Amino acid sequence: MLFLKISDVKVYTVDADIGRGSRHPRQWTFVRIDTDEGITGWGEASSYPNNGSFLAGLAILAQREWLIGQDPARIEPIWHQMFRRYTSVGAKGATTAAVSGVDIALWDIRGKALGLPVYELLGGKFRDDIDLYANGWFSGCATPEDYARAARERVLPAGHTALKFDPFFEWEDGYVAGGLSGREARISTDRVLAVREAVGPDHEILIDGHGRFNVPTAVELANRLYDAARISWFEEPVPPESYSALAVVRPHIRPRISVGERLFTRFDFVPVLEAKLTDYVMPDICLAGGITEMRKIANLAESYHVPFSPHDAQGPIQIVSGAQVCMAIPNFYRLEHSMDAIPAYRRFVSSPLDFHDGKITLSSAPGLGIEMNVDAIEAAAVHPEWPGLL
Repeated sequence: MLFLKISDVKVYTVDADIGRGSRHPRQWTFVRIDTDEGITGWGEASSYPNNGSFLAGLAILAQREWLIGQDPARIEPIWHQMFRRYTSVGAKGATTAAVSGVDIALWDIRGKALGLPVYELLGGKFRDDIDLYANGWFSGCATPEDYARAARERVLPAGHTALKFDPFFEWEDGYVAGGLSGREARISTDRVLAVREAVGPDHEILIDGHGRFNVPTAVELANRLYDAARISWFEEPVPPESYSALAVVRPHIRPRISVGERLFTRFDFVPVLEAKLTDYVMPDICLAGGITEMRKIANLAESYHVPFSPHDAQGPIQIVSGAQVCMAIPNFYRLEHSMDAIPAYRRFVSSPLDFHDGKITLSSAPGLGIEMNVDAIEAAAVHPEWPGLL
């Protein structure tokens, strides 16, 4: 067995350029960890939107000197030491994003050093493929007819049997006031109804509230959409910082609830599960603590018989590392999948990811099973102020 030391840590925040015409520029932060024996691991610490990926990248660079010289096989000790080093400013957000990016890269190194895919290191696979649900399929849609057409022409031909979207996306004042006007609620409902008619009665429709609503609005919208279109879940009905609001909403809405993309580590999920506030947990592997912590959150949810369905709206390392965890746990439901991001995945990964029939199949190659296109990553880097720190 090789005895390795970390010899360098590099961070690349790149312009994802996924062609959505988004109002928010989208960046992904990739982490490269080199070792003295020539084995390199890759991680991701992306956080979209509003330049969160830059914060995560800078947080990793702040740990760079400490990481150099460490044994990359000490995944748990490194996780805990990174997590605790910045508790004075809060061990969440940028801190856990930094931990996540490094942790994923360390698992990649470990798998490559041992010649095994990560899912084998986690105990072996429960399944051969990972079921996905489609997000990022509705670029440019505005009218109900637009949404119906996109669902028919993009989602169904790709073999998906579940999709997700936010029919309220353009009314950002909701993030402040927490409500919608009658007109806005009607337009949103019409969009969901059009999608239901397009995909048929058996397709799962998942609605994302993005944590923007106050209690009465969340209850009214969730029940309205359930009664009209039999939505399968209403995601983040209220702001993620308020377990109390979630506790008020929970007994009054008919669709199932999914939360967790903006919760950090297993410690944030304990009160949610103990108080029975959700039907699904959906942590983000780039934010919640990487592969190490995702496995613990999945195991915690399993104890409550709650399905595990990770959030995945970032880059290629996120979906692959999340899928590695999902391969090795019993309580997996579906993994999120951004259809718009596939061309960007192809640009940054040396070989295309294997999407088919509404699923992704992982390579059996060691580590994460992918190799990154370093030339493409360096060409797309958008942090010219960082070279002095690198």
